[in-house]
Amino acid sequence: MNSLRVLARNMSQKWEPLKKVGIIGVPFEKGQKKYGVSIAPAAIRSAGLIERLKEIDGIDVKDYGDIDIPSCNEPVNVDNMAHLSLVSACNKNLSNKVSQVLKDERVAVTIGGDHSIGVGTVDGHYRVNENMILIWVDAHADINTNKTSDSGSVHGMPVALLVKELSDYWPYLPTMDWQIPKFSIKNLGYVGLRSVDEYERLAIEKYDVPAFAMEDIEEHGIQKSINHILHRIDPEGKKPIHVSFDIDSLDALEAPSTGTPVRGGLTLREAIQLMEIIHGTGRLRAIDLVEINPALGNDADRKRTIDAGLCVLRAGLGFSRRGTIPRGILDLPVQTPQSN
Repeated sequence: MNSLRVLARNMSQKWEPLKKVGIIGVPFEKGQKKYGVSIAPAAIRSAGLIERLKEIDGIDVKDYGDIDIPSCNEPVNVDNMAHLSLVSACNKNLSNKVSQVLKDERVAVTIGGDHSIGVGTVDGHYRVNENMILIWVDAHADINTNKTSDSGSVHGMPVALLVKELSDYWPYLPTMDWQIPKFSIKNLGYVGLRSVDEYERLAIEKYDVPAFAMEDIEEHGIQKSINHILHRIDPEGKKPIHVSFDIDSLDALEAPSTGTPVRGGLTLREAIQLMEIIHGTGRLRAIDLVEINPALGNDADRKRTIDAGLCVLRAGLGFSRRGTIPRGILDLPVQTPQSN
């Protein structure tokens, strides 16, 4: 009888957006080769991250600070995987922190850092919500293995490291014993793809991953695209959502300060609508914002890119472009009669 009651409760569960948010900074850049993404968390905070999130009606924001980043680790010898020991150590710490934030019943908002940190954010989320789904918003699929990668940079490999279906395509990875791939590729969807390697395309088609490249978004629009993905991987609309948002999913005109820009990407308006739709499900539990590089471009480029990232976060956490009523106010201010 108790099990039937639990089942009935779960079937009737109505999700509501969490109003509590936890910020995690990850000043890490060893998953790729360009200096600068490690300074993004500080730059984004300096641009008013906390203040702009607090403008959202009813939201409570807690900054958990930056995770501890290892300064040096014993190098490990794995073919075509640069800085694996550092990537592993960073992500292990990050996984624990994301789990902590989620257990505090807050949306985990992780500010990178390069996209290799997606290993830690998704692993930490999975440890709390094993039925989570993952929306990977990116110009790139990031599903290379060390055998298929042209660069050896781990920021192009996090999805392949995470999904259990690809575990047999990896060698033994020293220092990665803490991370056992359990997340299923069946719970993954892509938005914004336009620079996909051949073997990445093979993996996407082999496992029938719902992947909306820019040509698909141009044909169907962002609303139909994300709704299709959500219905495919969560037809009953019951699973917690994790969005891993690479700023290079945006067109280079919208976000120039990033390490691997690709022209022809999402407009900022499309990205905002995407995040508003996901917020509207009530099931968003984690957001990553990665690959902003304040060391690239001029001051205007940096400001434009960081502001775009803040707009994406605000949309995902409930900011309304329609505006909001002043809290506790029911009417317009009345004029006070002036005495003669």
